[in-house]
Amino acid sequence: MKFNKIKKAVSLLGVGLLMTGVIAGCGSGGSGGSGVKIMYVTNTLDDYRTLLQEAVISTASTEGVTLDVQEGTSSVDDQVNQIKSAVSGGYDAIICLMADSSTALQLEAVAGDLPIVFVNSMPSEDQLEADQYMYVGSQERDAGTFQAEYVWDKLGKPSSLNALIFMGEAGHSGTIGRTSAVKDYFKDNGVNANFVFCDYATWSDEIAAEKFEIFLKTKQDFDAVFCNNDTMATGIVKAMQKHGFDTQEIPVVGVDATAAGCQSIIDGGMQFTAYQSAAGQGEMGIKTAVALATKGSAKGLEGLTDDGTIVWVPFEPVTASNVKDYQ
Repeated sequence: MKFNKIKKAVSLLGVGLLMTGVIAGCGSGGSGGSGVKIMYVTNTLDDYRTLLQEAVISTASTEGVTLDVQEGTSSVDDQVNQIKSAVSGGYDAIICLMADSSTALQLEAVAGDLPIVFVNSMPSEDQLEADQYMYVGSQERDAGTFQAEYVWDKLGKPSSLNALIFMGEAGHSGTIGRTSAVKDYFKDNGVNANFVFCDYATWSDEIAAEKFEIFLKTKQDFDAVFCNNDTMATGIVKAMQKHGFDTQEIPVVGVDATAAGCQSIIDGGMQFTAYQSAAGQGEMGIKTAVALATKGSAKGLEGLTDDGTIVWVPFEPVTASNVKDYQ
């Protein structure tokens, strides 16, 4: 499955104008969602979430969907109230990037019979229901596996190594899946991987750099740095270079293939990232919601799991050899 890569060069002015009101899709590329009214409930915006929101808006326009983009919030109470307004406002479906992935049941209880398509942050699979409460996103464990495979190969497949892990938000499915996959990869391959520092940096370059400074006080050696996203990875690269560490000898790896992440690879900072398609997740989020609103079923959508609860959008490995394809 291939998706066009939406870049941050897309004007954010339009996004700002859409935050508080309802927009009617008028694109000429499709009409499958004509007459469908969808609310997009999202978390506080960052680089990746902004790209995802742009993709949701773009696809809604192409599909002829009427879309209401709610102001991004990290408050569960705010998201509950936004979903309540969708129920009372005559919407046909909700797309939701949860503030806390453990609150899916709470959000579902408020939505009632109104379908929810969760995107990017995955709830527990037992909280999903085919054609009612679904998930669109990328298989988080694949990103961590790609990272670990790259690092192990880069270091010459050693029997042991010391590594740092900088994680995203506590409880986020990306944090859990990517981190556990890195650890499992080395365990499964008989590698004695000693994770000498593992802490949350909540997707932030500044927090990651601050945590790296704390790690340096332990005076431990390290062979590689795993970051759950590119923003943290670029923060680590800057901190390492400040202290004279060679990032071509000690690989720093991220996830998302953001513009900054790709540029860091080109500049000799980061060595690897896993492309998470904001364009693909936004596109399939809208298409899944439209299918549920118009047909009551997501059957036939590309990437749909056999049990009908998840639509997967694949990760793609990005290194210096192919990074220009992702700029």
